[in-house]
Amino acid sequence: MRRPLVAGNWKMHGTHSSVAELIKGLRQLALPSGVDVAVMPPCLFISQVIQGLAGKAIDVGAQNSAVEPMQGALTGETAPSQLADVGCSMVLVGHSERRLILGESDEVVSRKFAAAQSCGLVPVLCVGETRAEREAGKTLEVVARQLGSVIDELGVGAFARAVVAYEPVWAIGTGLTASPAQAQEVHAAIRAQLAAENAELAKGVRLLYGGSVKAASAAELFGMPDIDGGLVGGASLNADEFGAICRAAGS
Repeated sequence: MRRPLVAGNWKMHGTHSSVAELIKGLRQLALPSGVDVAVMPPCLFISQVIQGLAGKAIDVGAQNSAVEPMQGALTGETAPSQLADVGCSMVLVGHSERRLILGESDEVVSRKFAAAQSCGLVPVLCVGETRAEREAGKTLEVVARQLGSVIDELGVGAFARAVVAYEPVWAIGTGLTASPAQAQEVHAAIRAQLAAENAELAKGVRLLYGGSVKAASAAELFGMPDIDGGLVGGASLNADEFGAICRAAGS
């Protein structure tokens, strides 16, 4: 049985004081015991969040890490080994904002995935299509390419220690959400692609849905057979809303 995971991606939000308030709210949450919970603050605030959540059953991850695993001459980047050193347990890889706005290719995403894993971090591989790609009927093709590039480069075995998050680009920050049936179709295709390489491994990989996840829609999404939780954006900046989504994953 796959254990649900709800991860909050804070994106480029937060000040020292607002993060302190959010930590306070998160500490007060009653979280379901059968759900893994994580938050991914901006790099500047990772240490503050790790210290602030000490003793609370919430993991802390990062939103990005470098293509090289170890520290060195790569100005402005953060090495996965540095993230592991401060106490991170996971890192987002290939988020659509980095693919589309910052030009990260499938090759770069695969390198980041491998670098993160080599330092003991769990990569959360983000895949998803734009509105134009969905309207052209290319959703499954795009997602299969993004997933396949990592499988081809690193082997399906790499997914024994990874998470995959399906985030339709047209649903991120727009208030639009894929219907449970639309989301399930893509999650099932992702699991089938993994199963074609290794059926036993595919059964255990956690697949998350991301894209304007809110408490109101979470229970129905998480009730789908291949959806194992959520990668939550804006709603994770509100402790009460985030807590409600976590409880939906546990119901």
